[in-house]
Amino acid sequence: MIHPYQYVSPQEALSIIQSNQRVFVQGSACTPVYLLHQLALEAHRLNNVELVFISVQGDVEVDKPIYKDAFHINCLFVSSSIRESVNNGYADFIPVFLSDIPDLFKKNILPLDVAIVQVSPPDQHGYCSLGVSVDIARTAVNTAKYVIAQVNPQIPRTHGDGMIHTDRFTKMVLHEEALPEIDYAAKIGPDELTIGRYVAELIDDGSTLQMGIGTIPDAVMRSLYNHKHLGVHTEMCSDGIIDLVEKDVIDNSRKSIHPNKTVTSFALGTKKLYDYVDDNPAFAFLDIDYVNDPHVIRRNKKVIAINSAIEVDITGQVCADSIGTKQYSGIGGQMDFMRGAALSEGGKPIIALTSRTKSGISRIVPTLKEGAGVVTTRGHIHYVVTEYGVAFLYGRNLRQRATELINISHPDDREMLYRYCYERFKIFP
Repeated sequence: MIHPYQYVSPQEALSIIQSNQRVFVQGSACTPVYLLHQLALEAHRLNNVELVFISVQGDVEVDKPIYKDAFHINCLFVSSSIRESVNNGYADFIPVFLSDIPDLFKKNILPLDVAIVQVSPPDQHGYCSLGVSVDIARTAVNTAKYVIAQVNPQIPRTHGDGMIHTDRFTKMVLHEEALPEIDYAAKIGPDELTIGRYVAELIDDGSTLQMGIGTIPDAVMRSLYNHKHLGVHTEMCSDGIIDLVEKDVIDNSRKSIHPNKTVTSFALGTKKLYDYVDDNPAFAFLDIDYVNDPHVIRRNKKVIAINSAIEVDITGQVCADSIGTKQYSGIGGQMDFMRGAALSEGGKPIIALTSRTKSGISRIVPTLKEGAGVVTTRGHIHYVVTEYGVAFLYGRNLRQRATELINISHPDDREMLYRYCYERFKIFP
C-alpha cells in the first residue's frame, strides 16, 4: 500500500517550536541546514530556545551573535561549524561520553521538547530512514514530544536502528539538498602514511576495527590490504572502508557479535560513501548507546581502537578536545572505545598522531597546555604511535613512559623533552 503524505511549509512545521523549549538537531552529514536557516527567520518571535546536538556540518546560521536572544546552543561536541561561537561565549559545551548522551534524554537530564531530523523519503510501508546519522538521533526521536522531519531524497536509506515511521513525525517538510562531504583521503600526507604503516603492523588478521575521525584512520586503512578477515564495529566510518570491503579484507567473519555486518553509528565522507551505504544490508547503523557501550565493544575479540589527539604529555595523558582553554572538539567516543578495546581479548587501544602540528609545534609535550582537557587518562593509555614509531605505555612507570614517548617525538624536540625529564625524573638521554 502506498501511503499519502502531507508535507507542510517550513514555517508551519517550525511554528511548533516555542520560546524556552529545548530542541534537538540531528548532526553529521544529516544536519538539516535548510530547516536551521528557516528557523533563523523565526527568531523574531522566539526567546531562549536551547539547541542541543553533537557534530554539525555546514553553515547552521542560528549560531550567529545576532540570534543570541532567540537561540542558545548547548552542544555535546564542538564541530568547526560552531567552534568560534563556543570560544567567543555565544554557545556552550557539555563534556560527556558519546555513549552516555542518550541517557541525558531518557533520564530527563536534558528532556527534549522538539527534535529536528533529516530523513529519506517514506518507503511503501511508511518508514523513513535517519540515513547516515543514527547515533544519538534515534533516542532523540524516541523521547522528544514533537518531531519535525526534513524529507530529503538524497538521504541514504540505511539499515539498522534508524527506521522511523511517518506516524512519529508531527510535521514533514519536503526539501532536497546535497549532503555535506569531507574527503579525508585528500588530506593524507607522508607522515600520516608512515603512521598508518606502523599501526597496521599492530593489527592481527581477524581483528575488529574502530576508526576515529580524521586523516590518520583513513591512512591506516590504506595499509591493510594484505590483512584478512577484518571486522568493523565503530562509531563512525568514512570512505577508506569501501576498498577494504570490496577487496574482501573486511568481511566481518570473525566477529563475535553482528558477524557479517559492518556496525557503525554514523558515516561522514564523500558522496561515494553515501551511495555505497544506501540500502546496503551489509551495513548496520545502530544506536550510539549500544555501539559505544564498552561492555558491548569488548564482546568482540581483538578490538583495535584507532584514535587521534591534539597532544600527549610525557606521562601519557591525552588531550583530544581542546587547545589550552580553547574548545576544539569534544570527548566524543574516544574513551568508550579505548576502554572497550582494552577489555577485549587481544584488544589494542591506540592513539595515533603526528609528532608535530603543521606549524611545527610539538604534540609530545612535557605538560598539557594550561586549561587543556584530558580525554584519555594515563591509566587508560596503551599504545601511542607517531611517524617515528610506536610507544607502548601500559604497565610502564613514569620514567619509562617518558623515555618511550621521547623516542617517538620529533628529533628536534627531543633535547627539550630530555631537559624537562631530567628536572622531573632525573632521566638522562
